Amino acid sequence: MFRFNDNMPITFQDDLPDAVDVVVIGAGVIGVSTAWYLRQHGLSVLICDKGRVAGEQSSRNWGFVRVMVRDPDEVPIAQDSLRCWEEISASLDDDTGFTRQGILLLAETESEMADCEEWMKVAAEHGVDTQLFSSAEVSRHLRVPGDGWLGGIVTPSDARAEPFKAVPAIARGLQQRGGLVRENCAVRALDVEAGNISGVITEHGRVRAQAVVCAAGAWSGTLLANHGIRFPQLAVRGTVVRTVPAAEIYPGAAGFKDVFLRRRQDGGYTVACEWFDHTVGPNSFRYFRDFIPTLSTGSAIGLRAGRDVTQRGFFSGHNDGAAASVFEQHRVLNPAPSAKALRKIRRHLAERVPQFADIEFAEAWAGMIDATPDVVPVLDRIAAPAGLFLASGFSGHGFGIGPGAGKVMANLVTGNATGFDLARFRFARFSDGSNLRPGPAI
Repeated sequence: MFRFNDNMPITFQDDLPDAVDVVVIGAGVIGVSTAWYLRQHGLSVLICDKGRVAGEQSSRNWGFVRVMVRDPDEVPIAQDSLRCWEEISASLDDDTGFTRQGILLLAETESEMADCEEWMKVAAEHGVDTQLFSSAEVSRHLRVPGDGWLGGIVTPSDARAEPFKAVPAIARGLQQRGGLVRENCAVRALDVEAGNISGVITEHGRVRAQAVVCAAGAWSGTLLANHGIRFPQLAVRGTVVRTVPAAEIYPGAAGFKDVFLRRRQDGGYTVACEWFDHTVGPNSFRYFRDFIPTLSTGSAIGLRAGRDVTQRGFFSGHNDGAAASVFEQHRVLNPAPSAKALRKIRRHLAERVPQFADIEFAEAWAGMIDATPDVVPVLDRIAAPAGLFLASGFSGHGFGIGPGAGKVMANLVTGNATGFDLARFRFARFSDGSNLRPGPAI
């Protein structure tokens, strides 16, 4: 079994400008999408990434592009994101793998069927084309034995894409439209003058800008903490496998209670299970009280010993940009897959999809997911310093909603109406006494 390749060559190396309108920190799906829409507004934009475009979670996720069973407050943006995926993919020279093949979720228990029925209320409110089906109809949707399933839900308009292809393809399209992208260019510190953003200080020099968007994924909290901004964020490891080509049982993506499959362009499947783990470190203690609401959801998260380099030490000092940073020391997070998760994936796959009981796993990898206490992201302008914006904490749900979220952020930066109620996603909810309501873990 092979590890995910973390020795990707540098392919995005635009010259560092003296100044742009906006600097975006992070070249994952959120950062690249934000820059895409900023260019549509006519702004000059530079994306800086300490490592590679989509080097971390944006290329390591499951590849689901879904509206179904999202947090109700995310649904309108997710619906728009599907349209954004379609429009962006159609405009590119390169393939993103985006295709609307549907997403399906099976229910084994009465409680799970009740959850499906509860979702149908959200779907009806927002005009989502989700369909509820019975146990007798399982075989109509899936080429698997229907025994043991009470039914489920399917959303035909939901989609899938290829994570390792999609974000670099959008980044190349951005370059063709005048956007600048620079890999191996860590932002060491924000440049702040008189309480206002004036740019960023990178390892290769200073870039002046009127606004900065932090879309640094699991590293966002560390970057912000350097400037005294508290962002309760923890990283959890998710493990994924890729199978060899196999018979098609469903053309889109499907959840079989405790194992999840997505059909791939290469004829195999991306497979994962609902098991994640968190390395206990300084942030675990810093943000323990913030994450108490999440603990009550019963999410399948284990704890482990070790070192998580995304966590800021208890005695870390301020970096003014003159010294090398942790971002240069760790260009691309490439954690080892969890042995426990791999065993769970194999066991659950054999139980739920018997015809894949002995399927060969061609590759396994892991990624670090940035989670917030209520499992929904921050999409907001930070009060101070003025000109700083945050798009982070997508909690494993960022790939599908990424283009829509990027469109929202571009509108926030330019002062245009977003068209959405963003109250749930405001940054101040972690400090203003709000009663946090955790969203769905998957």
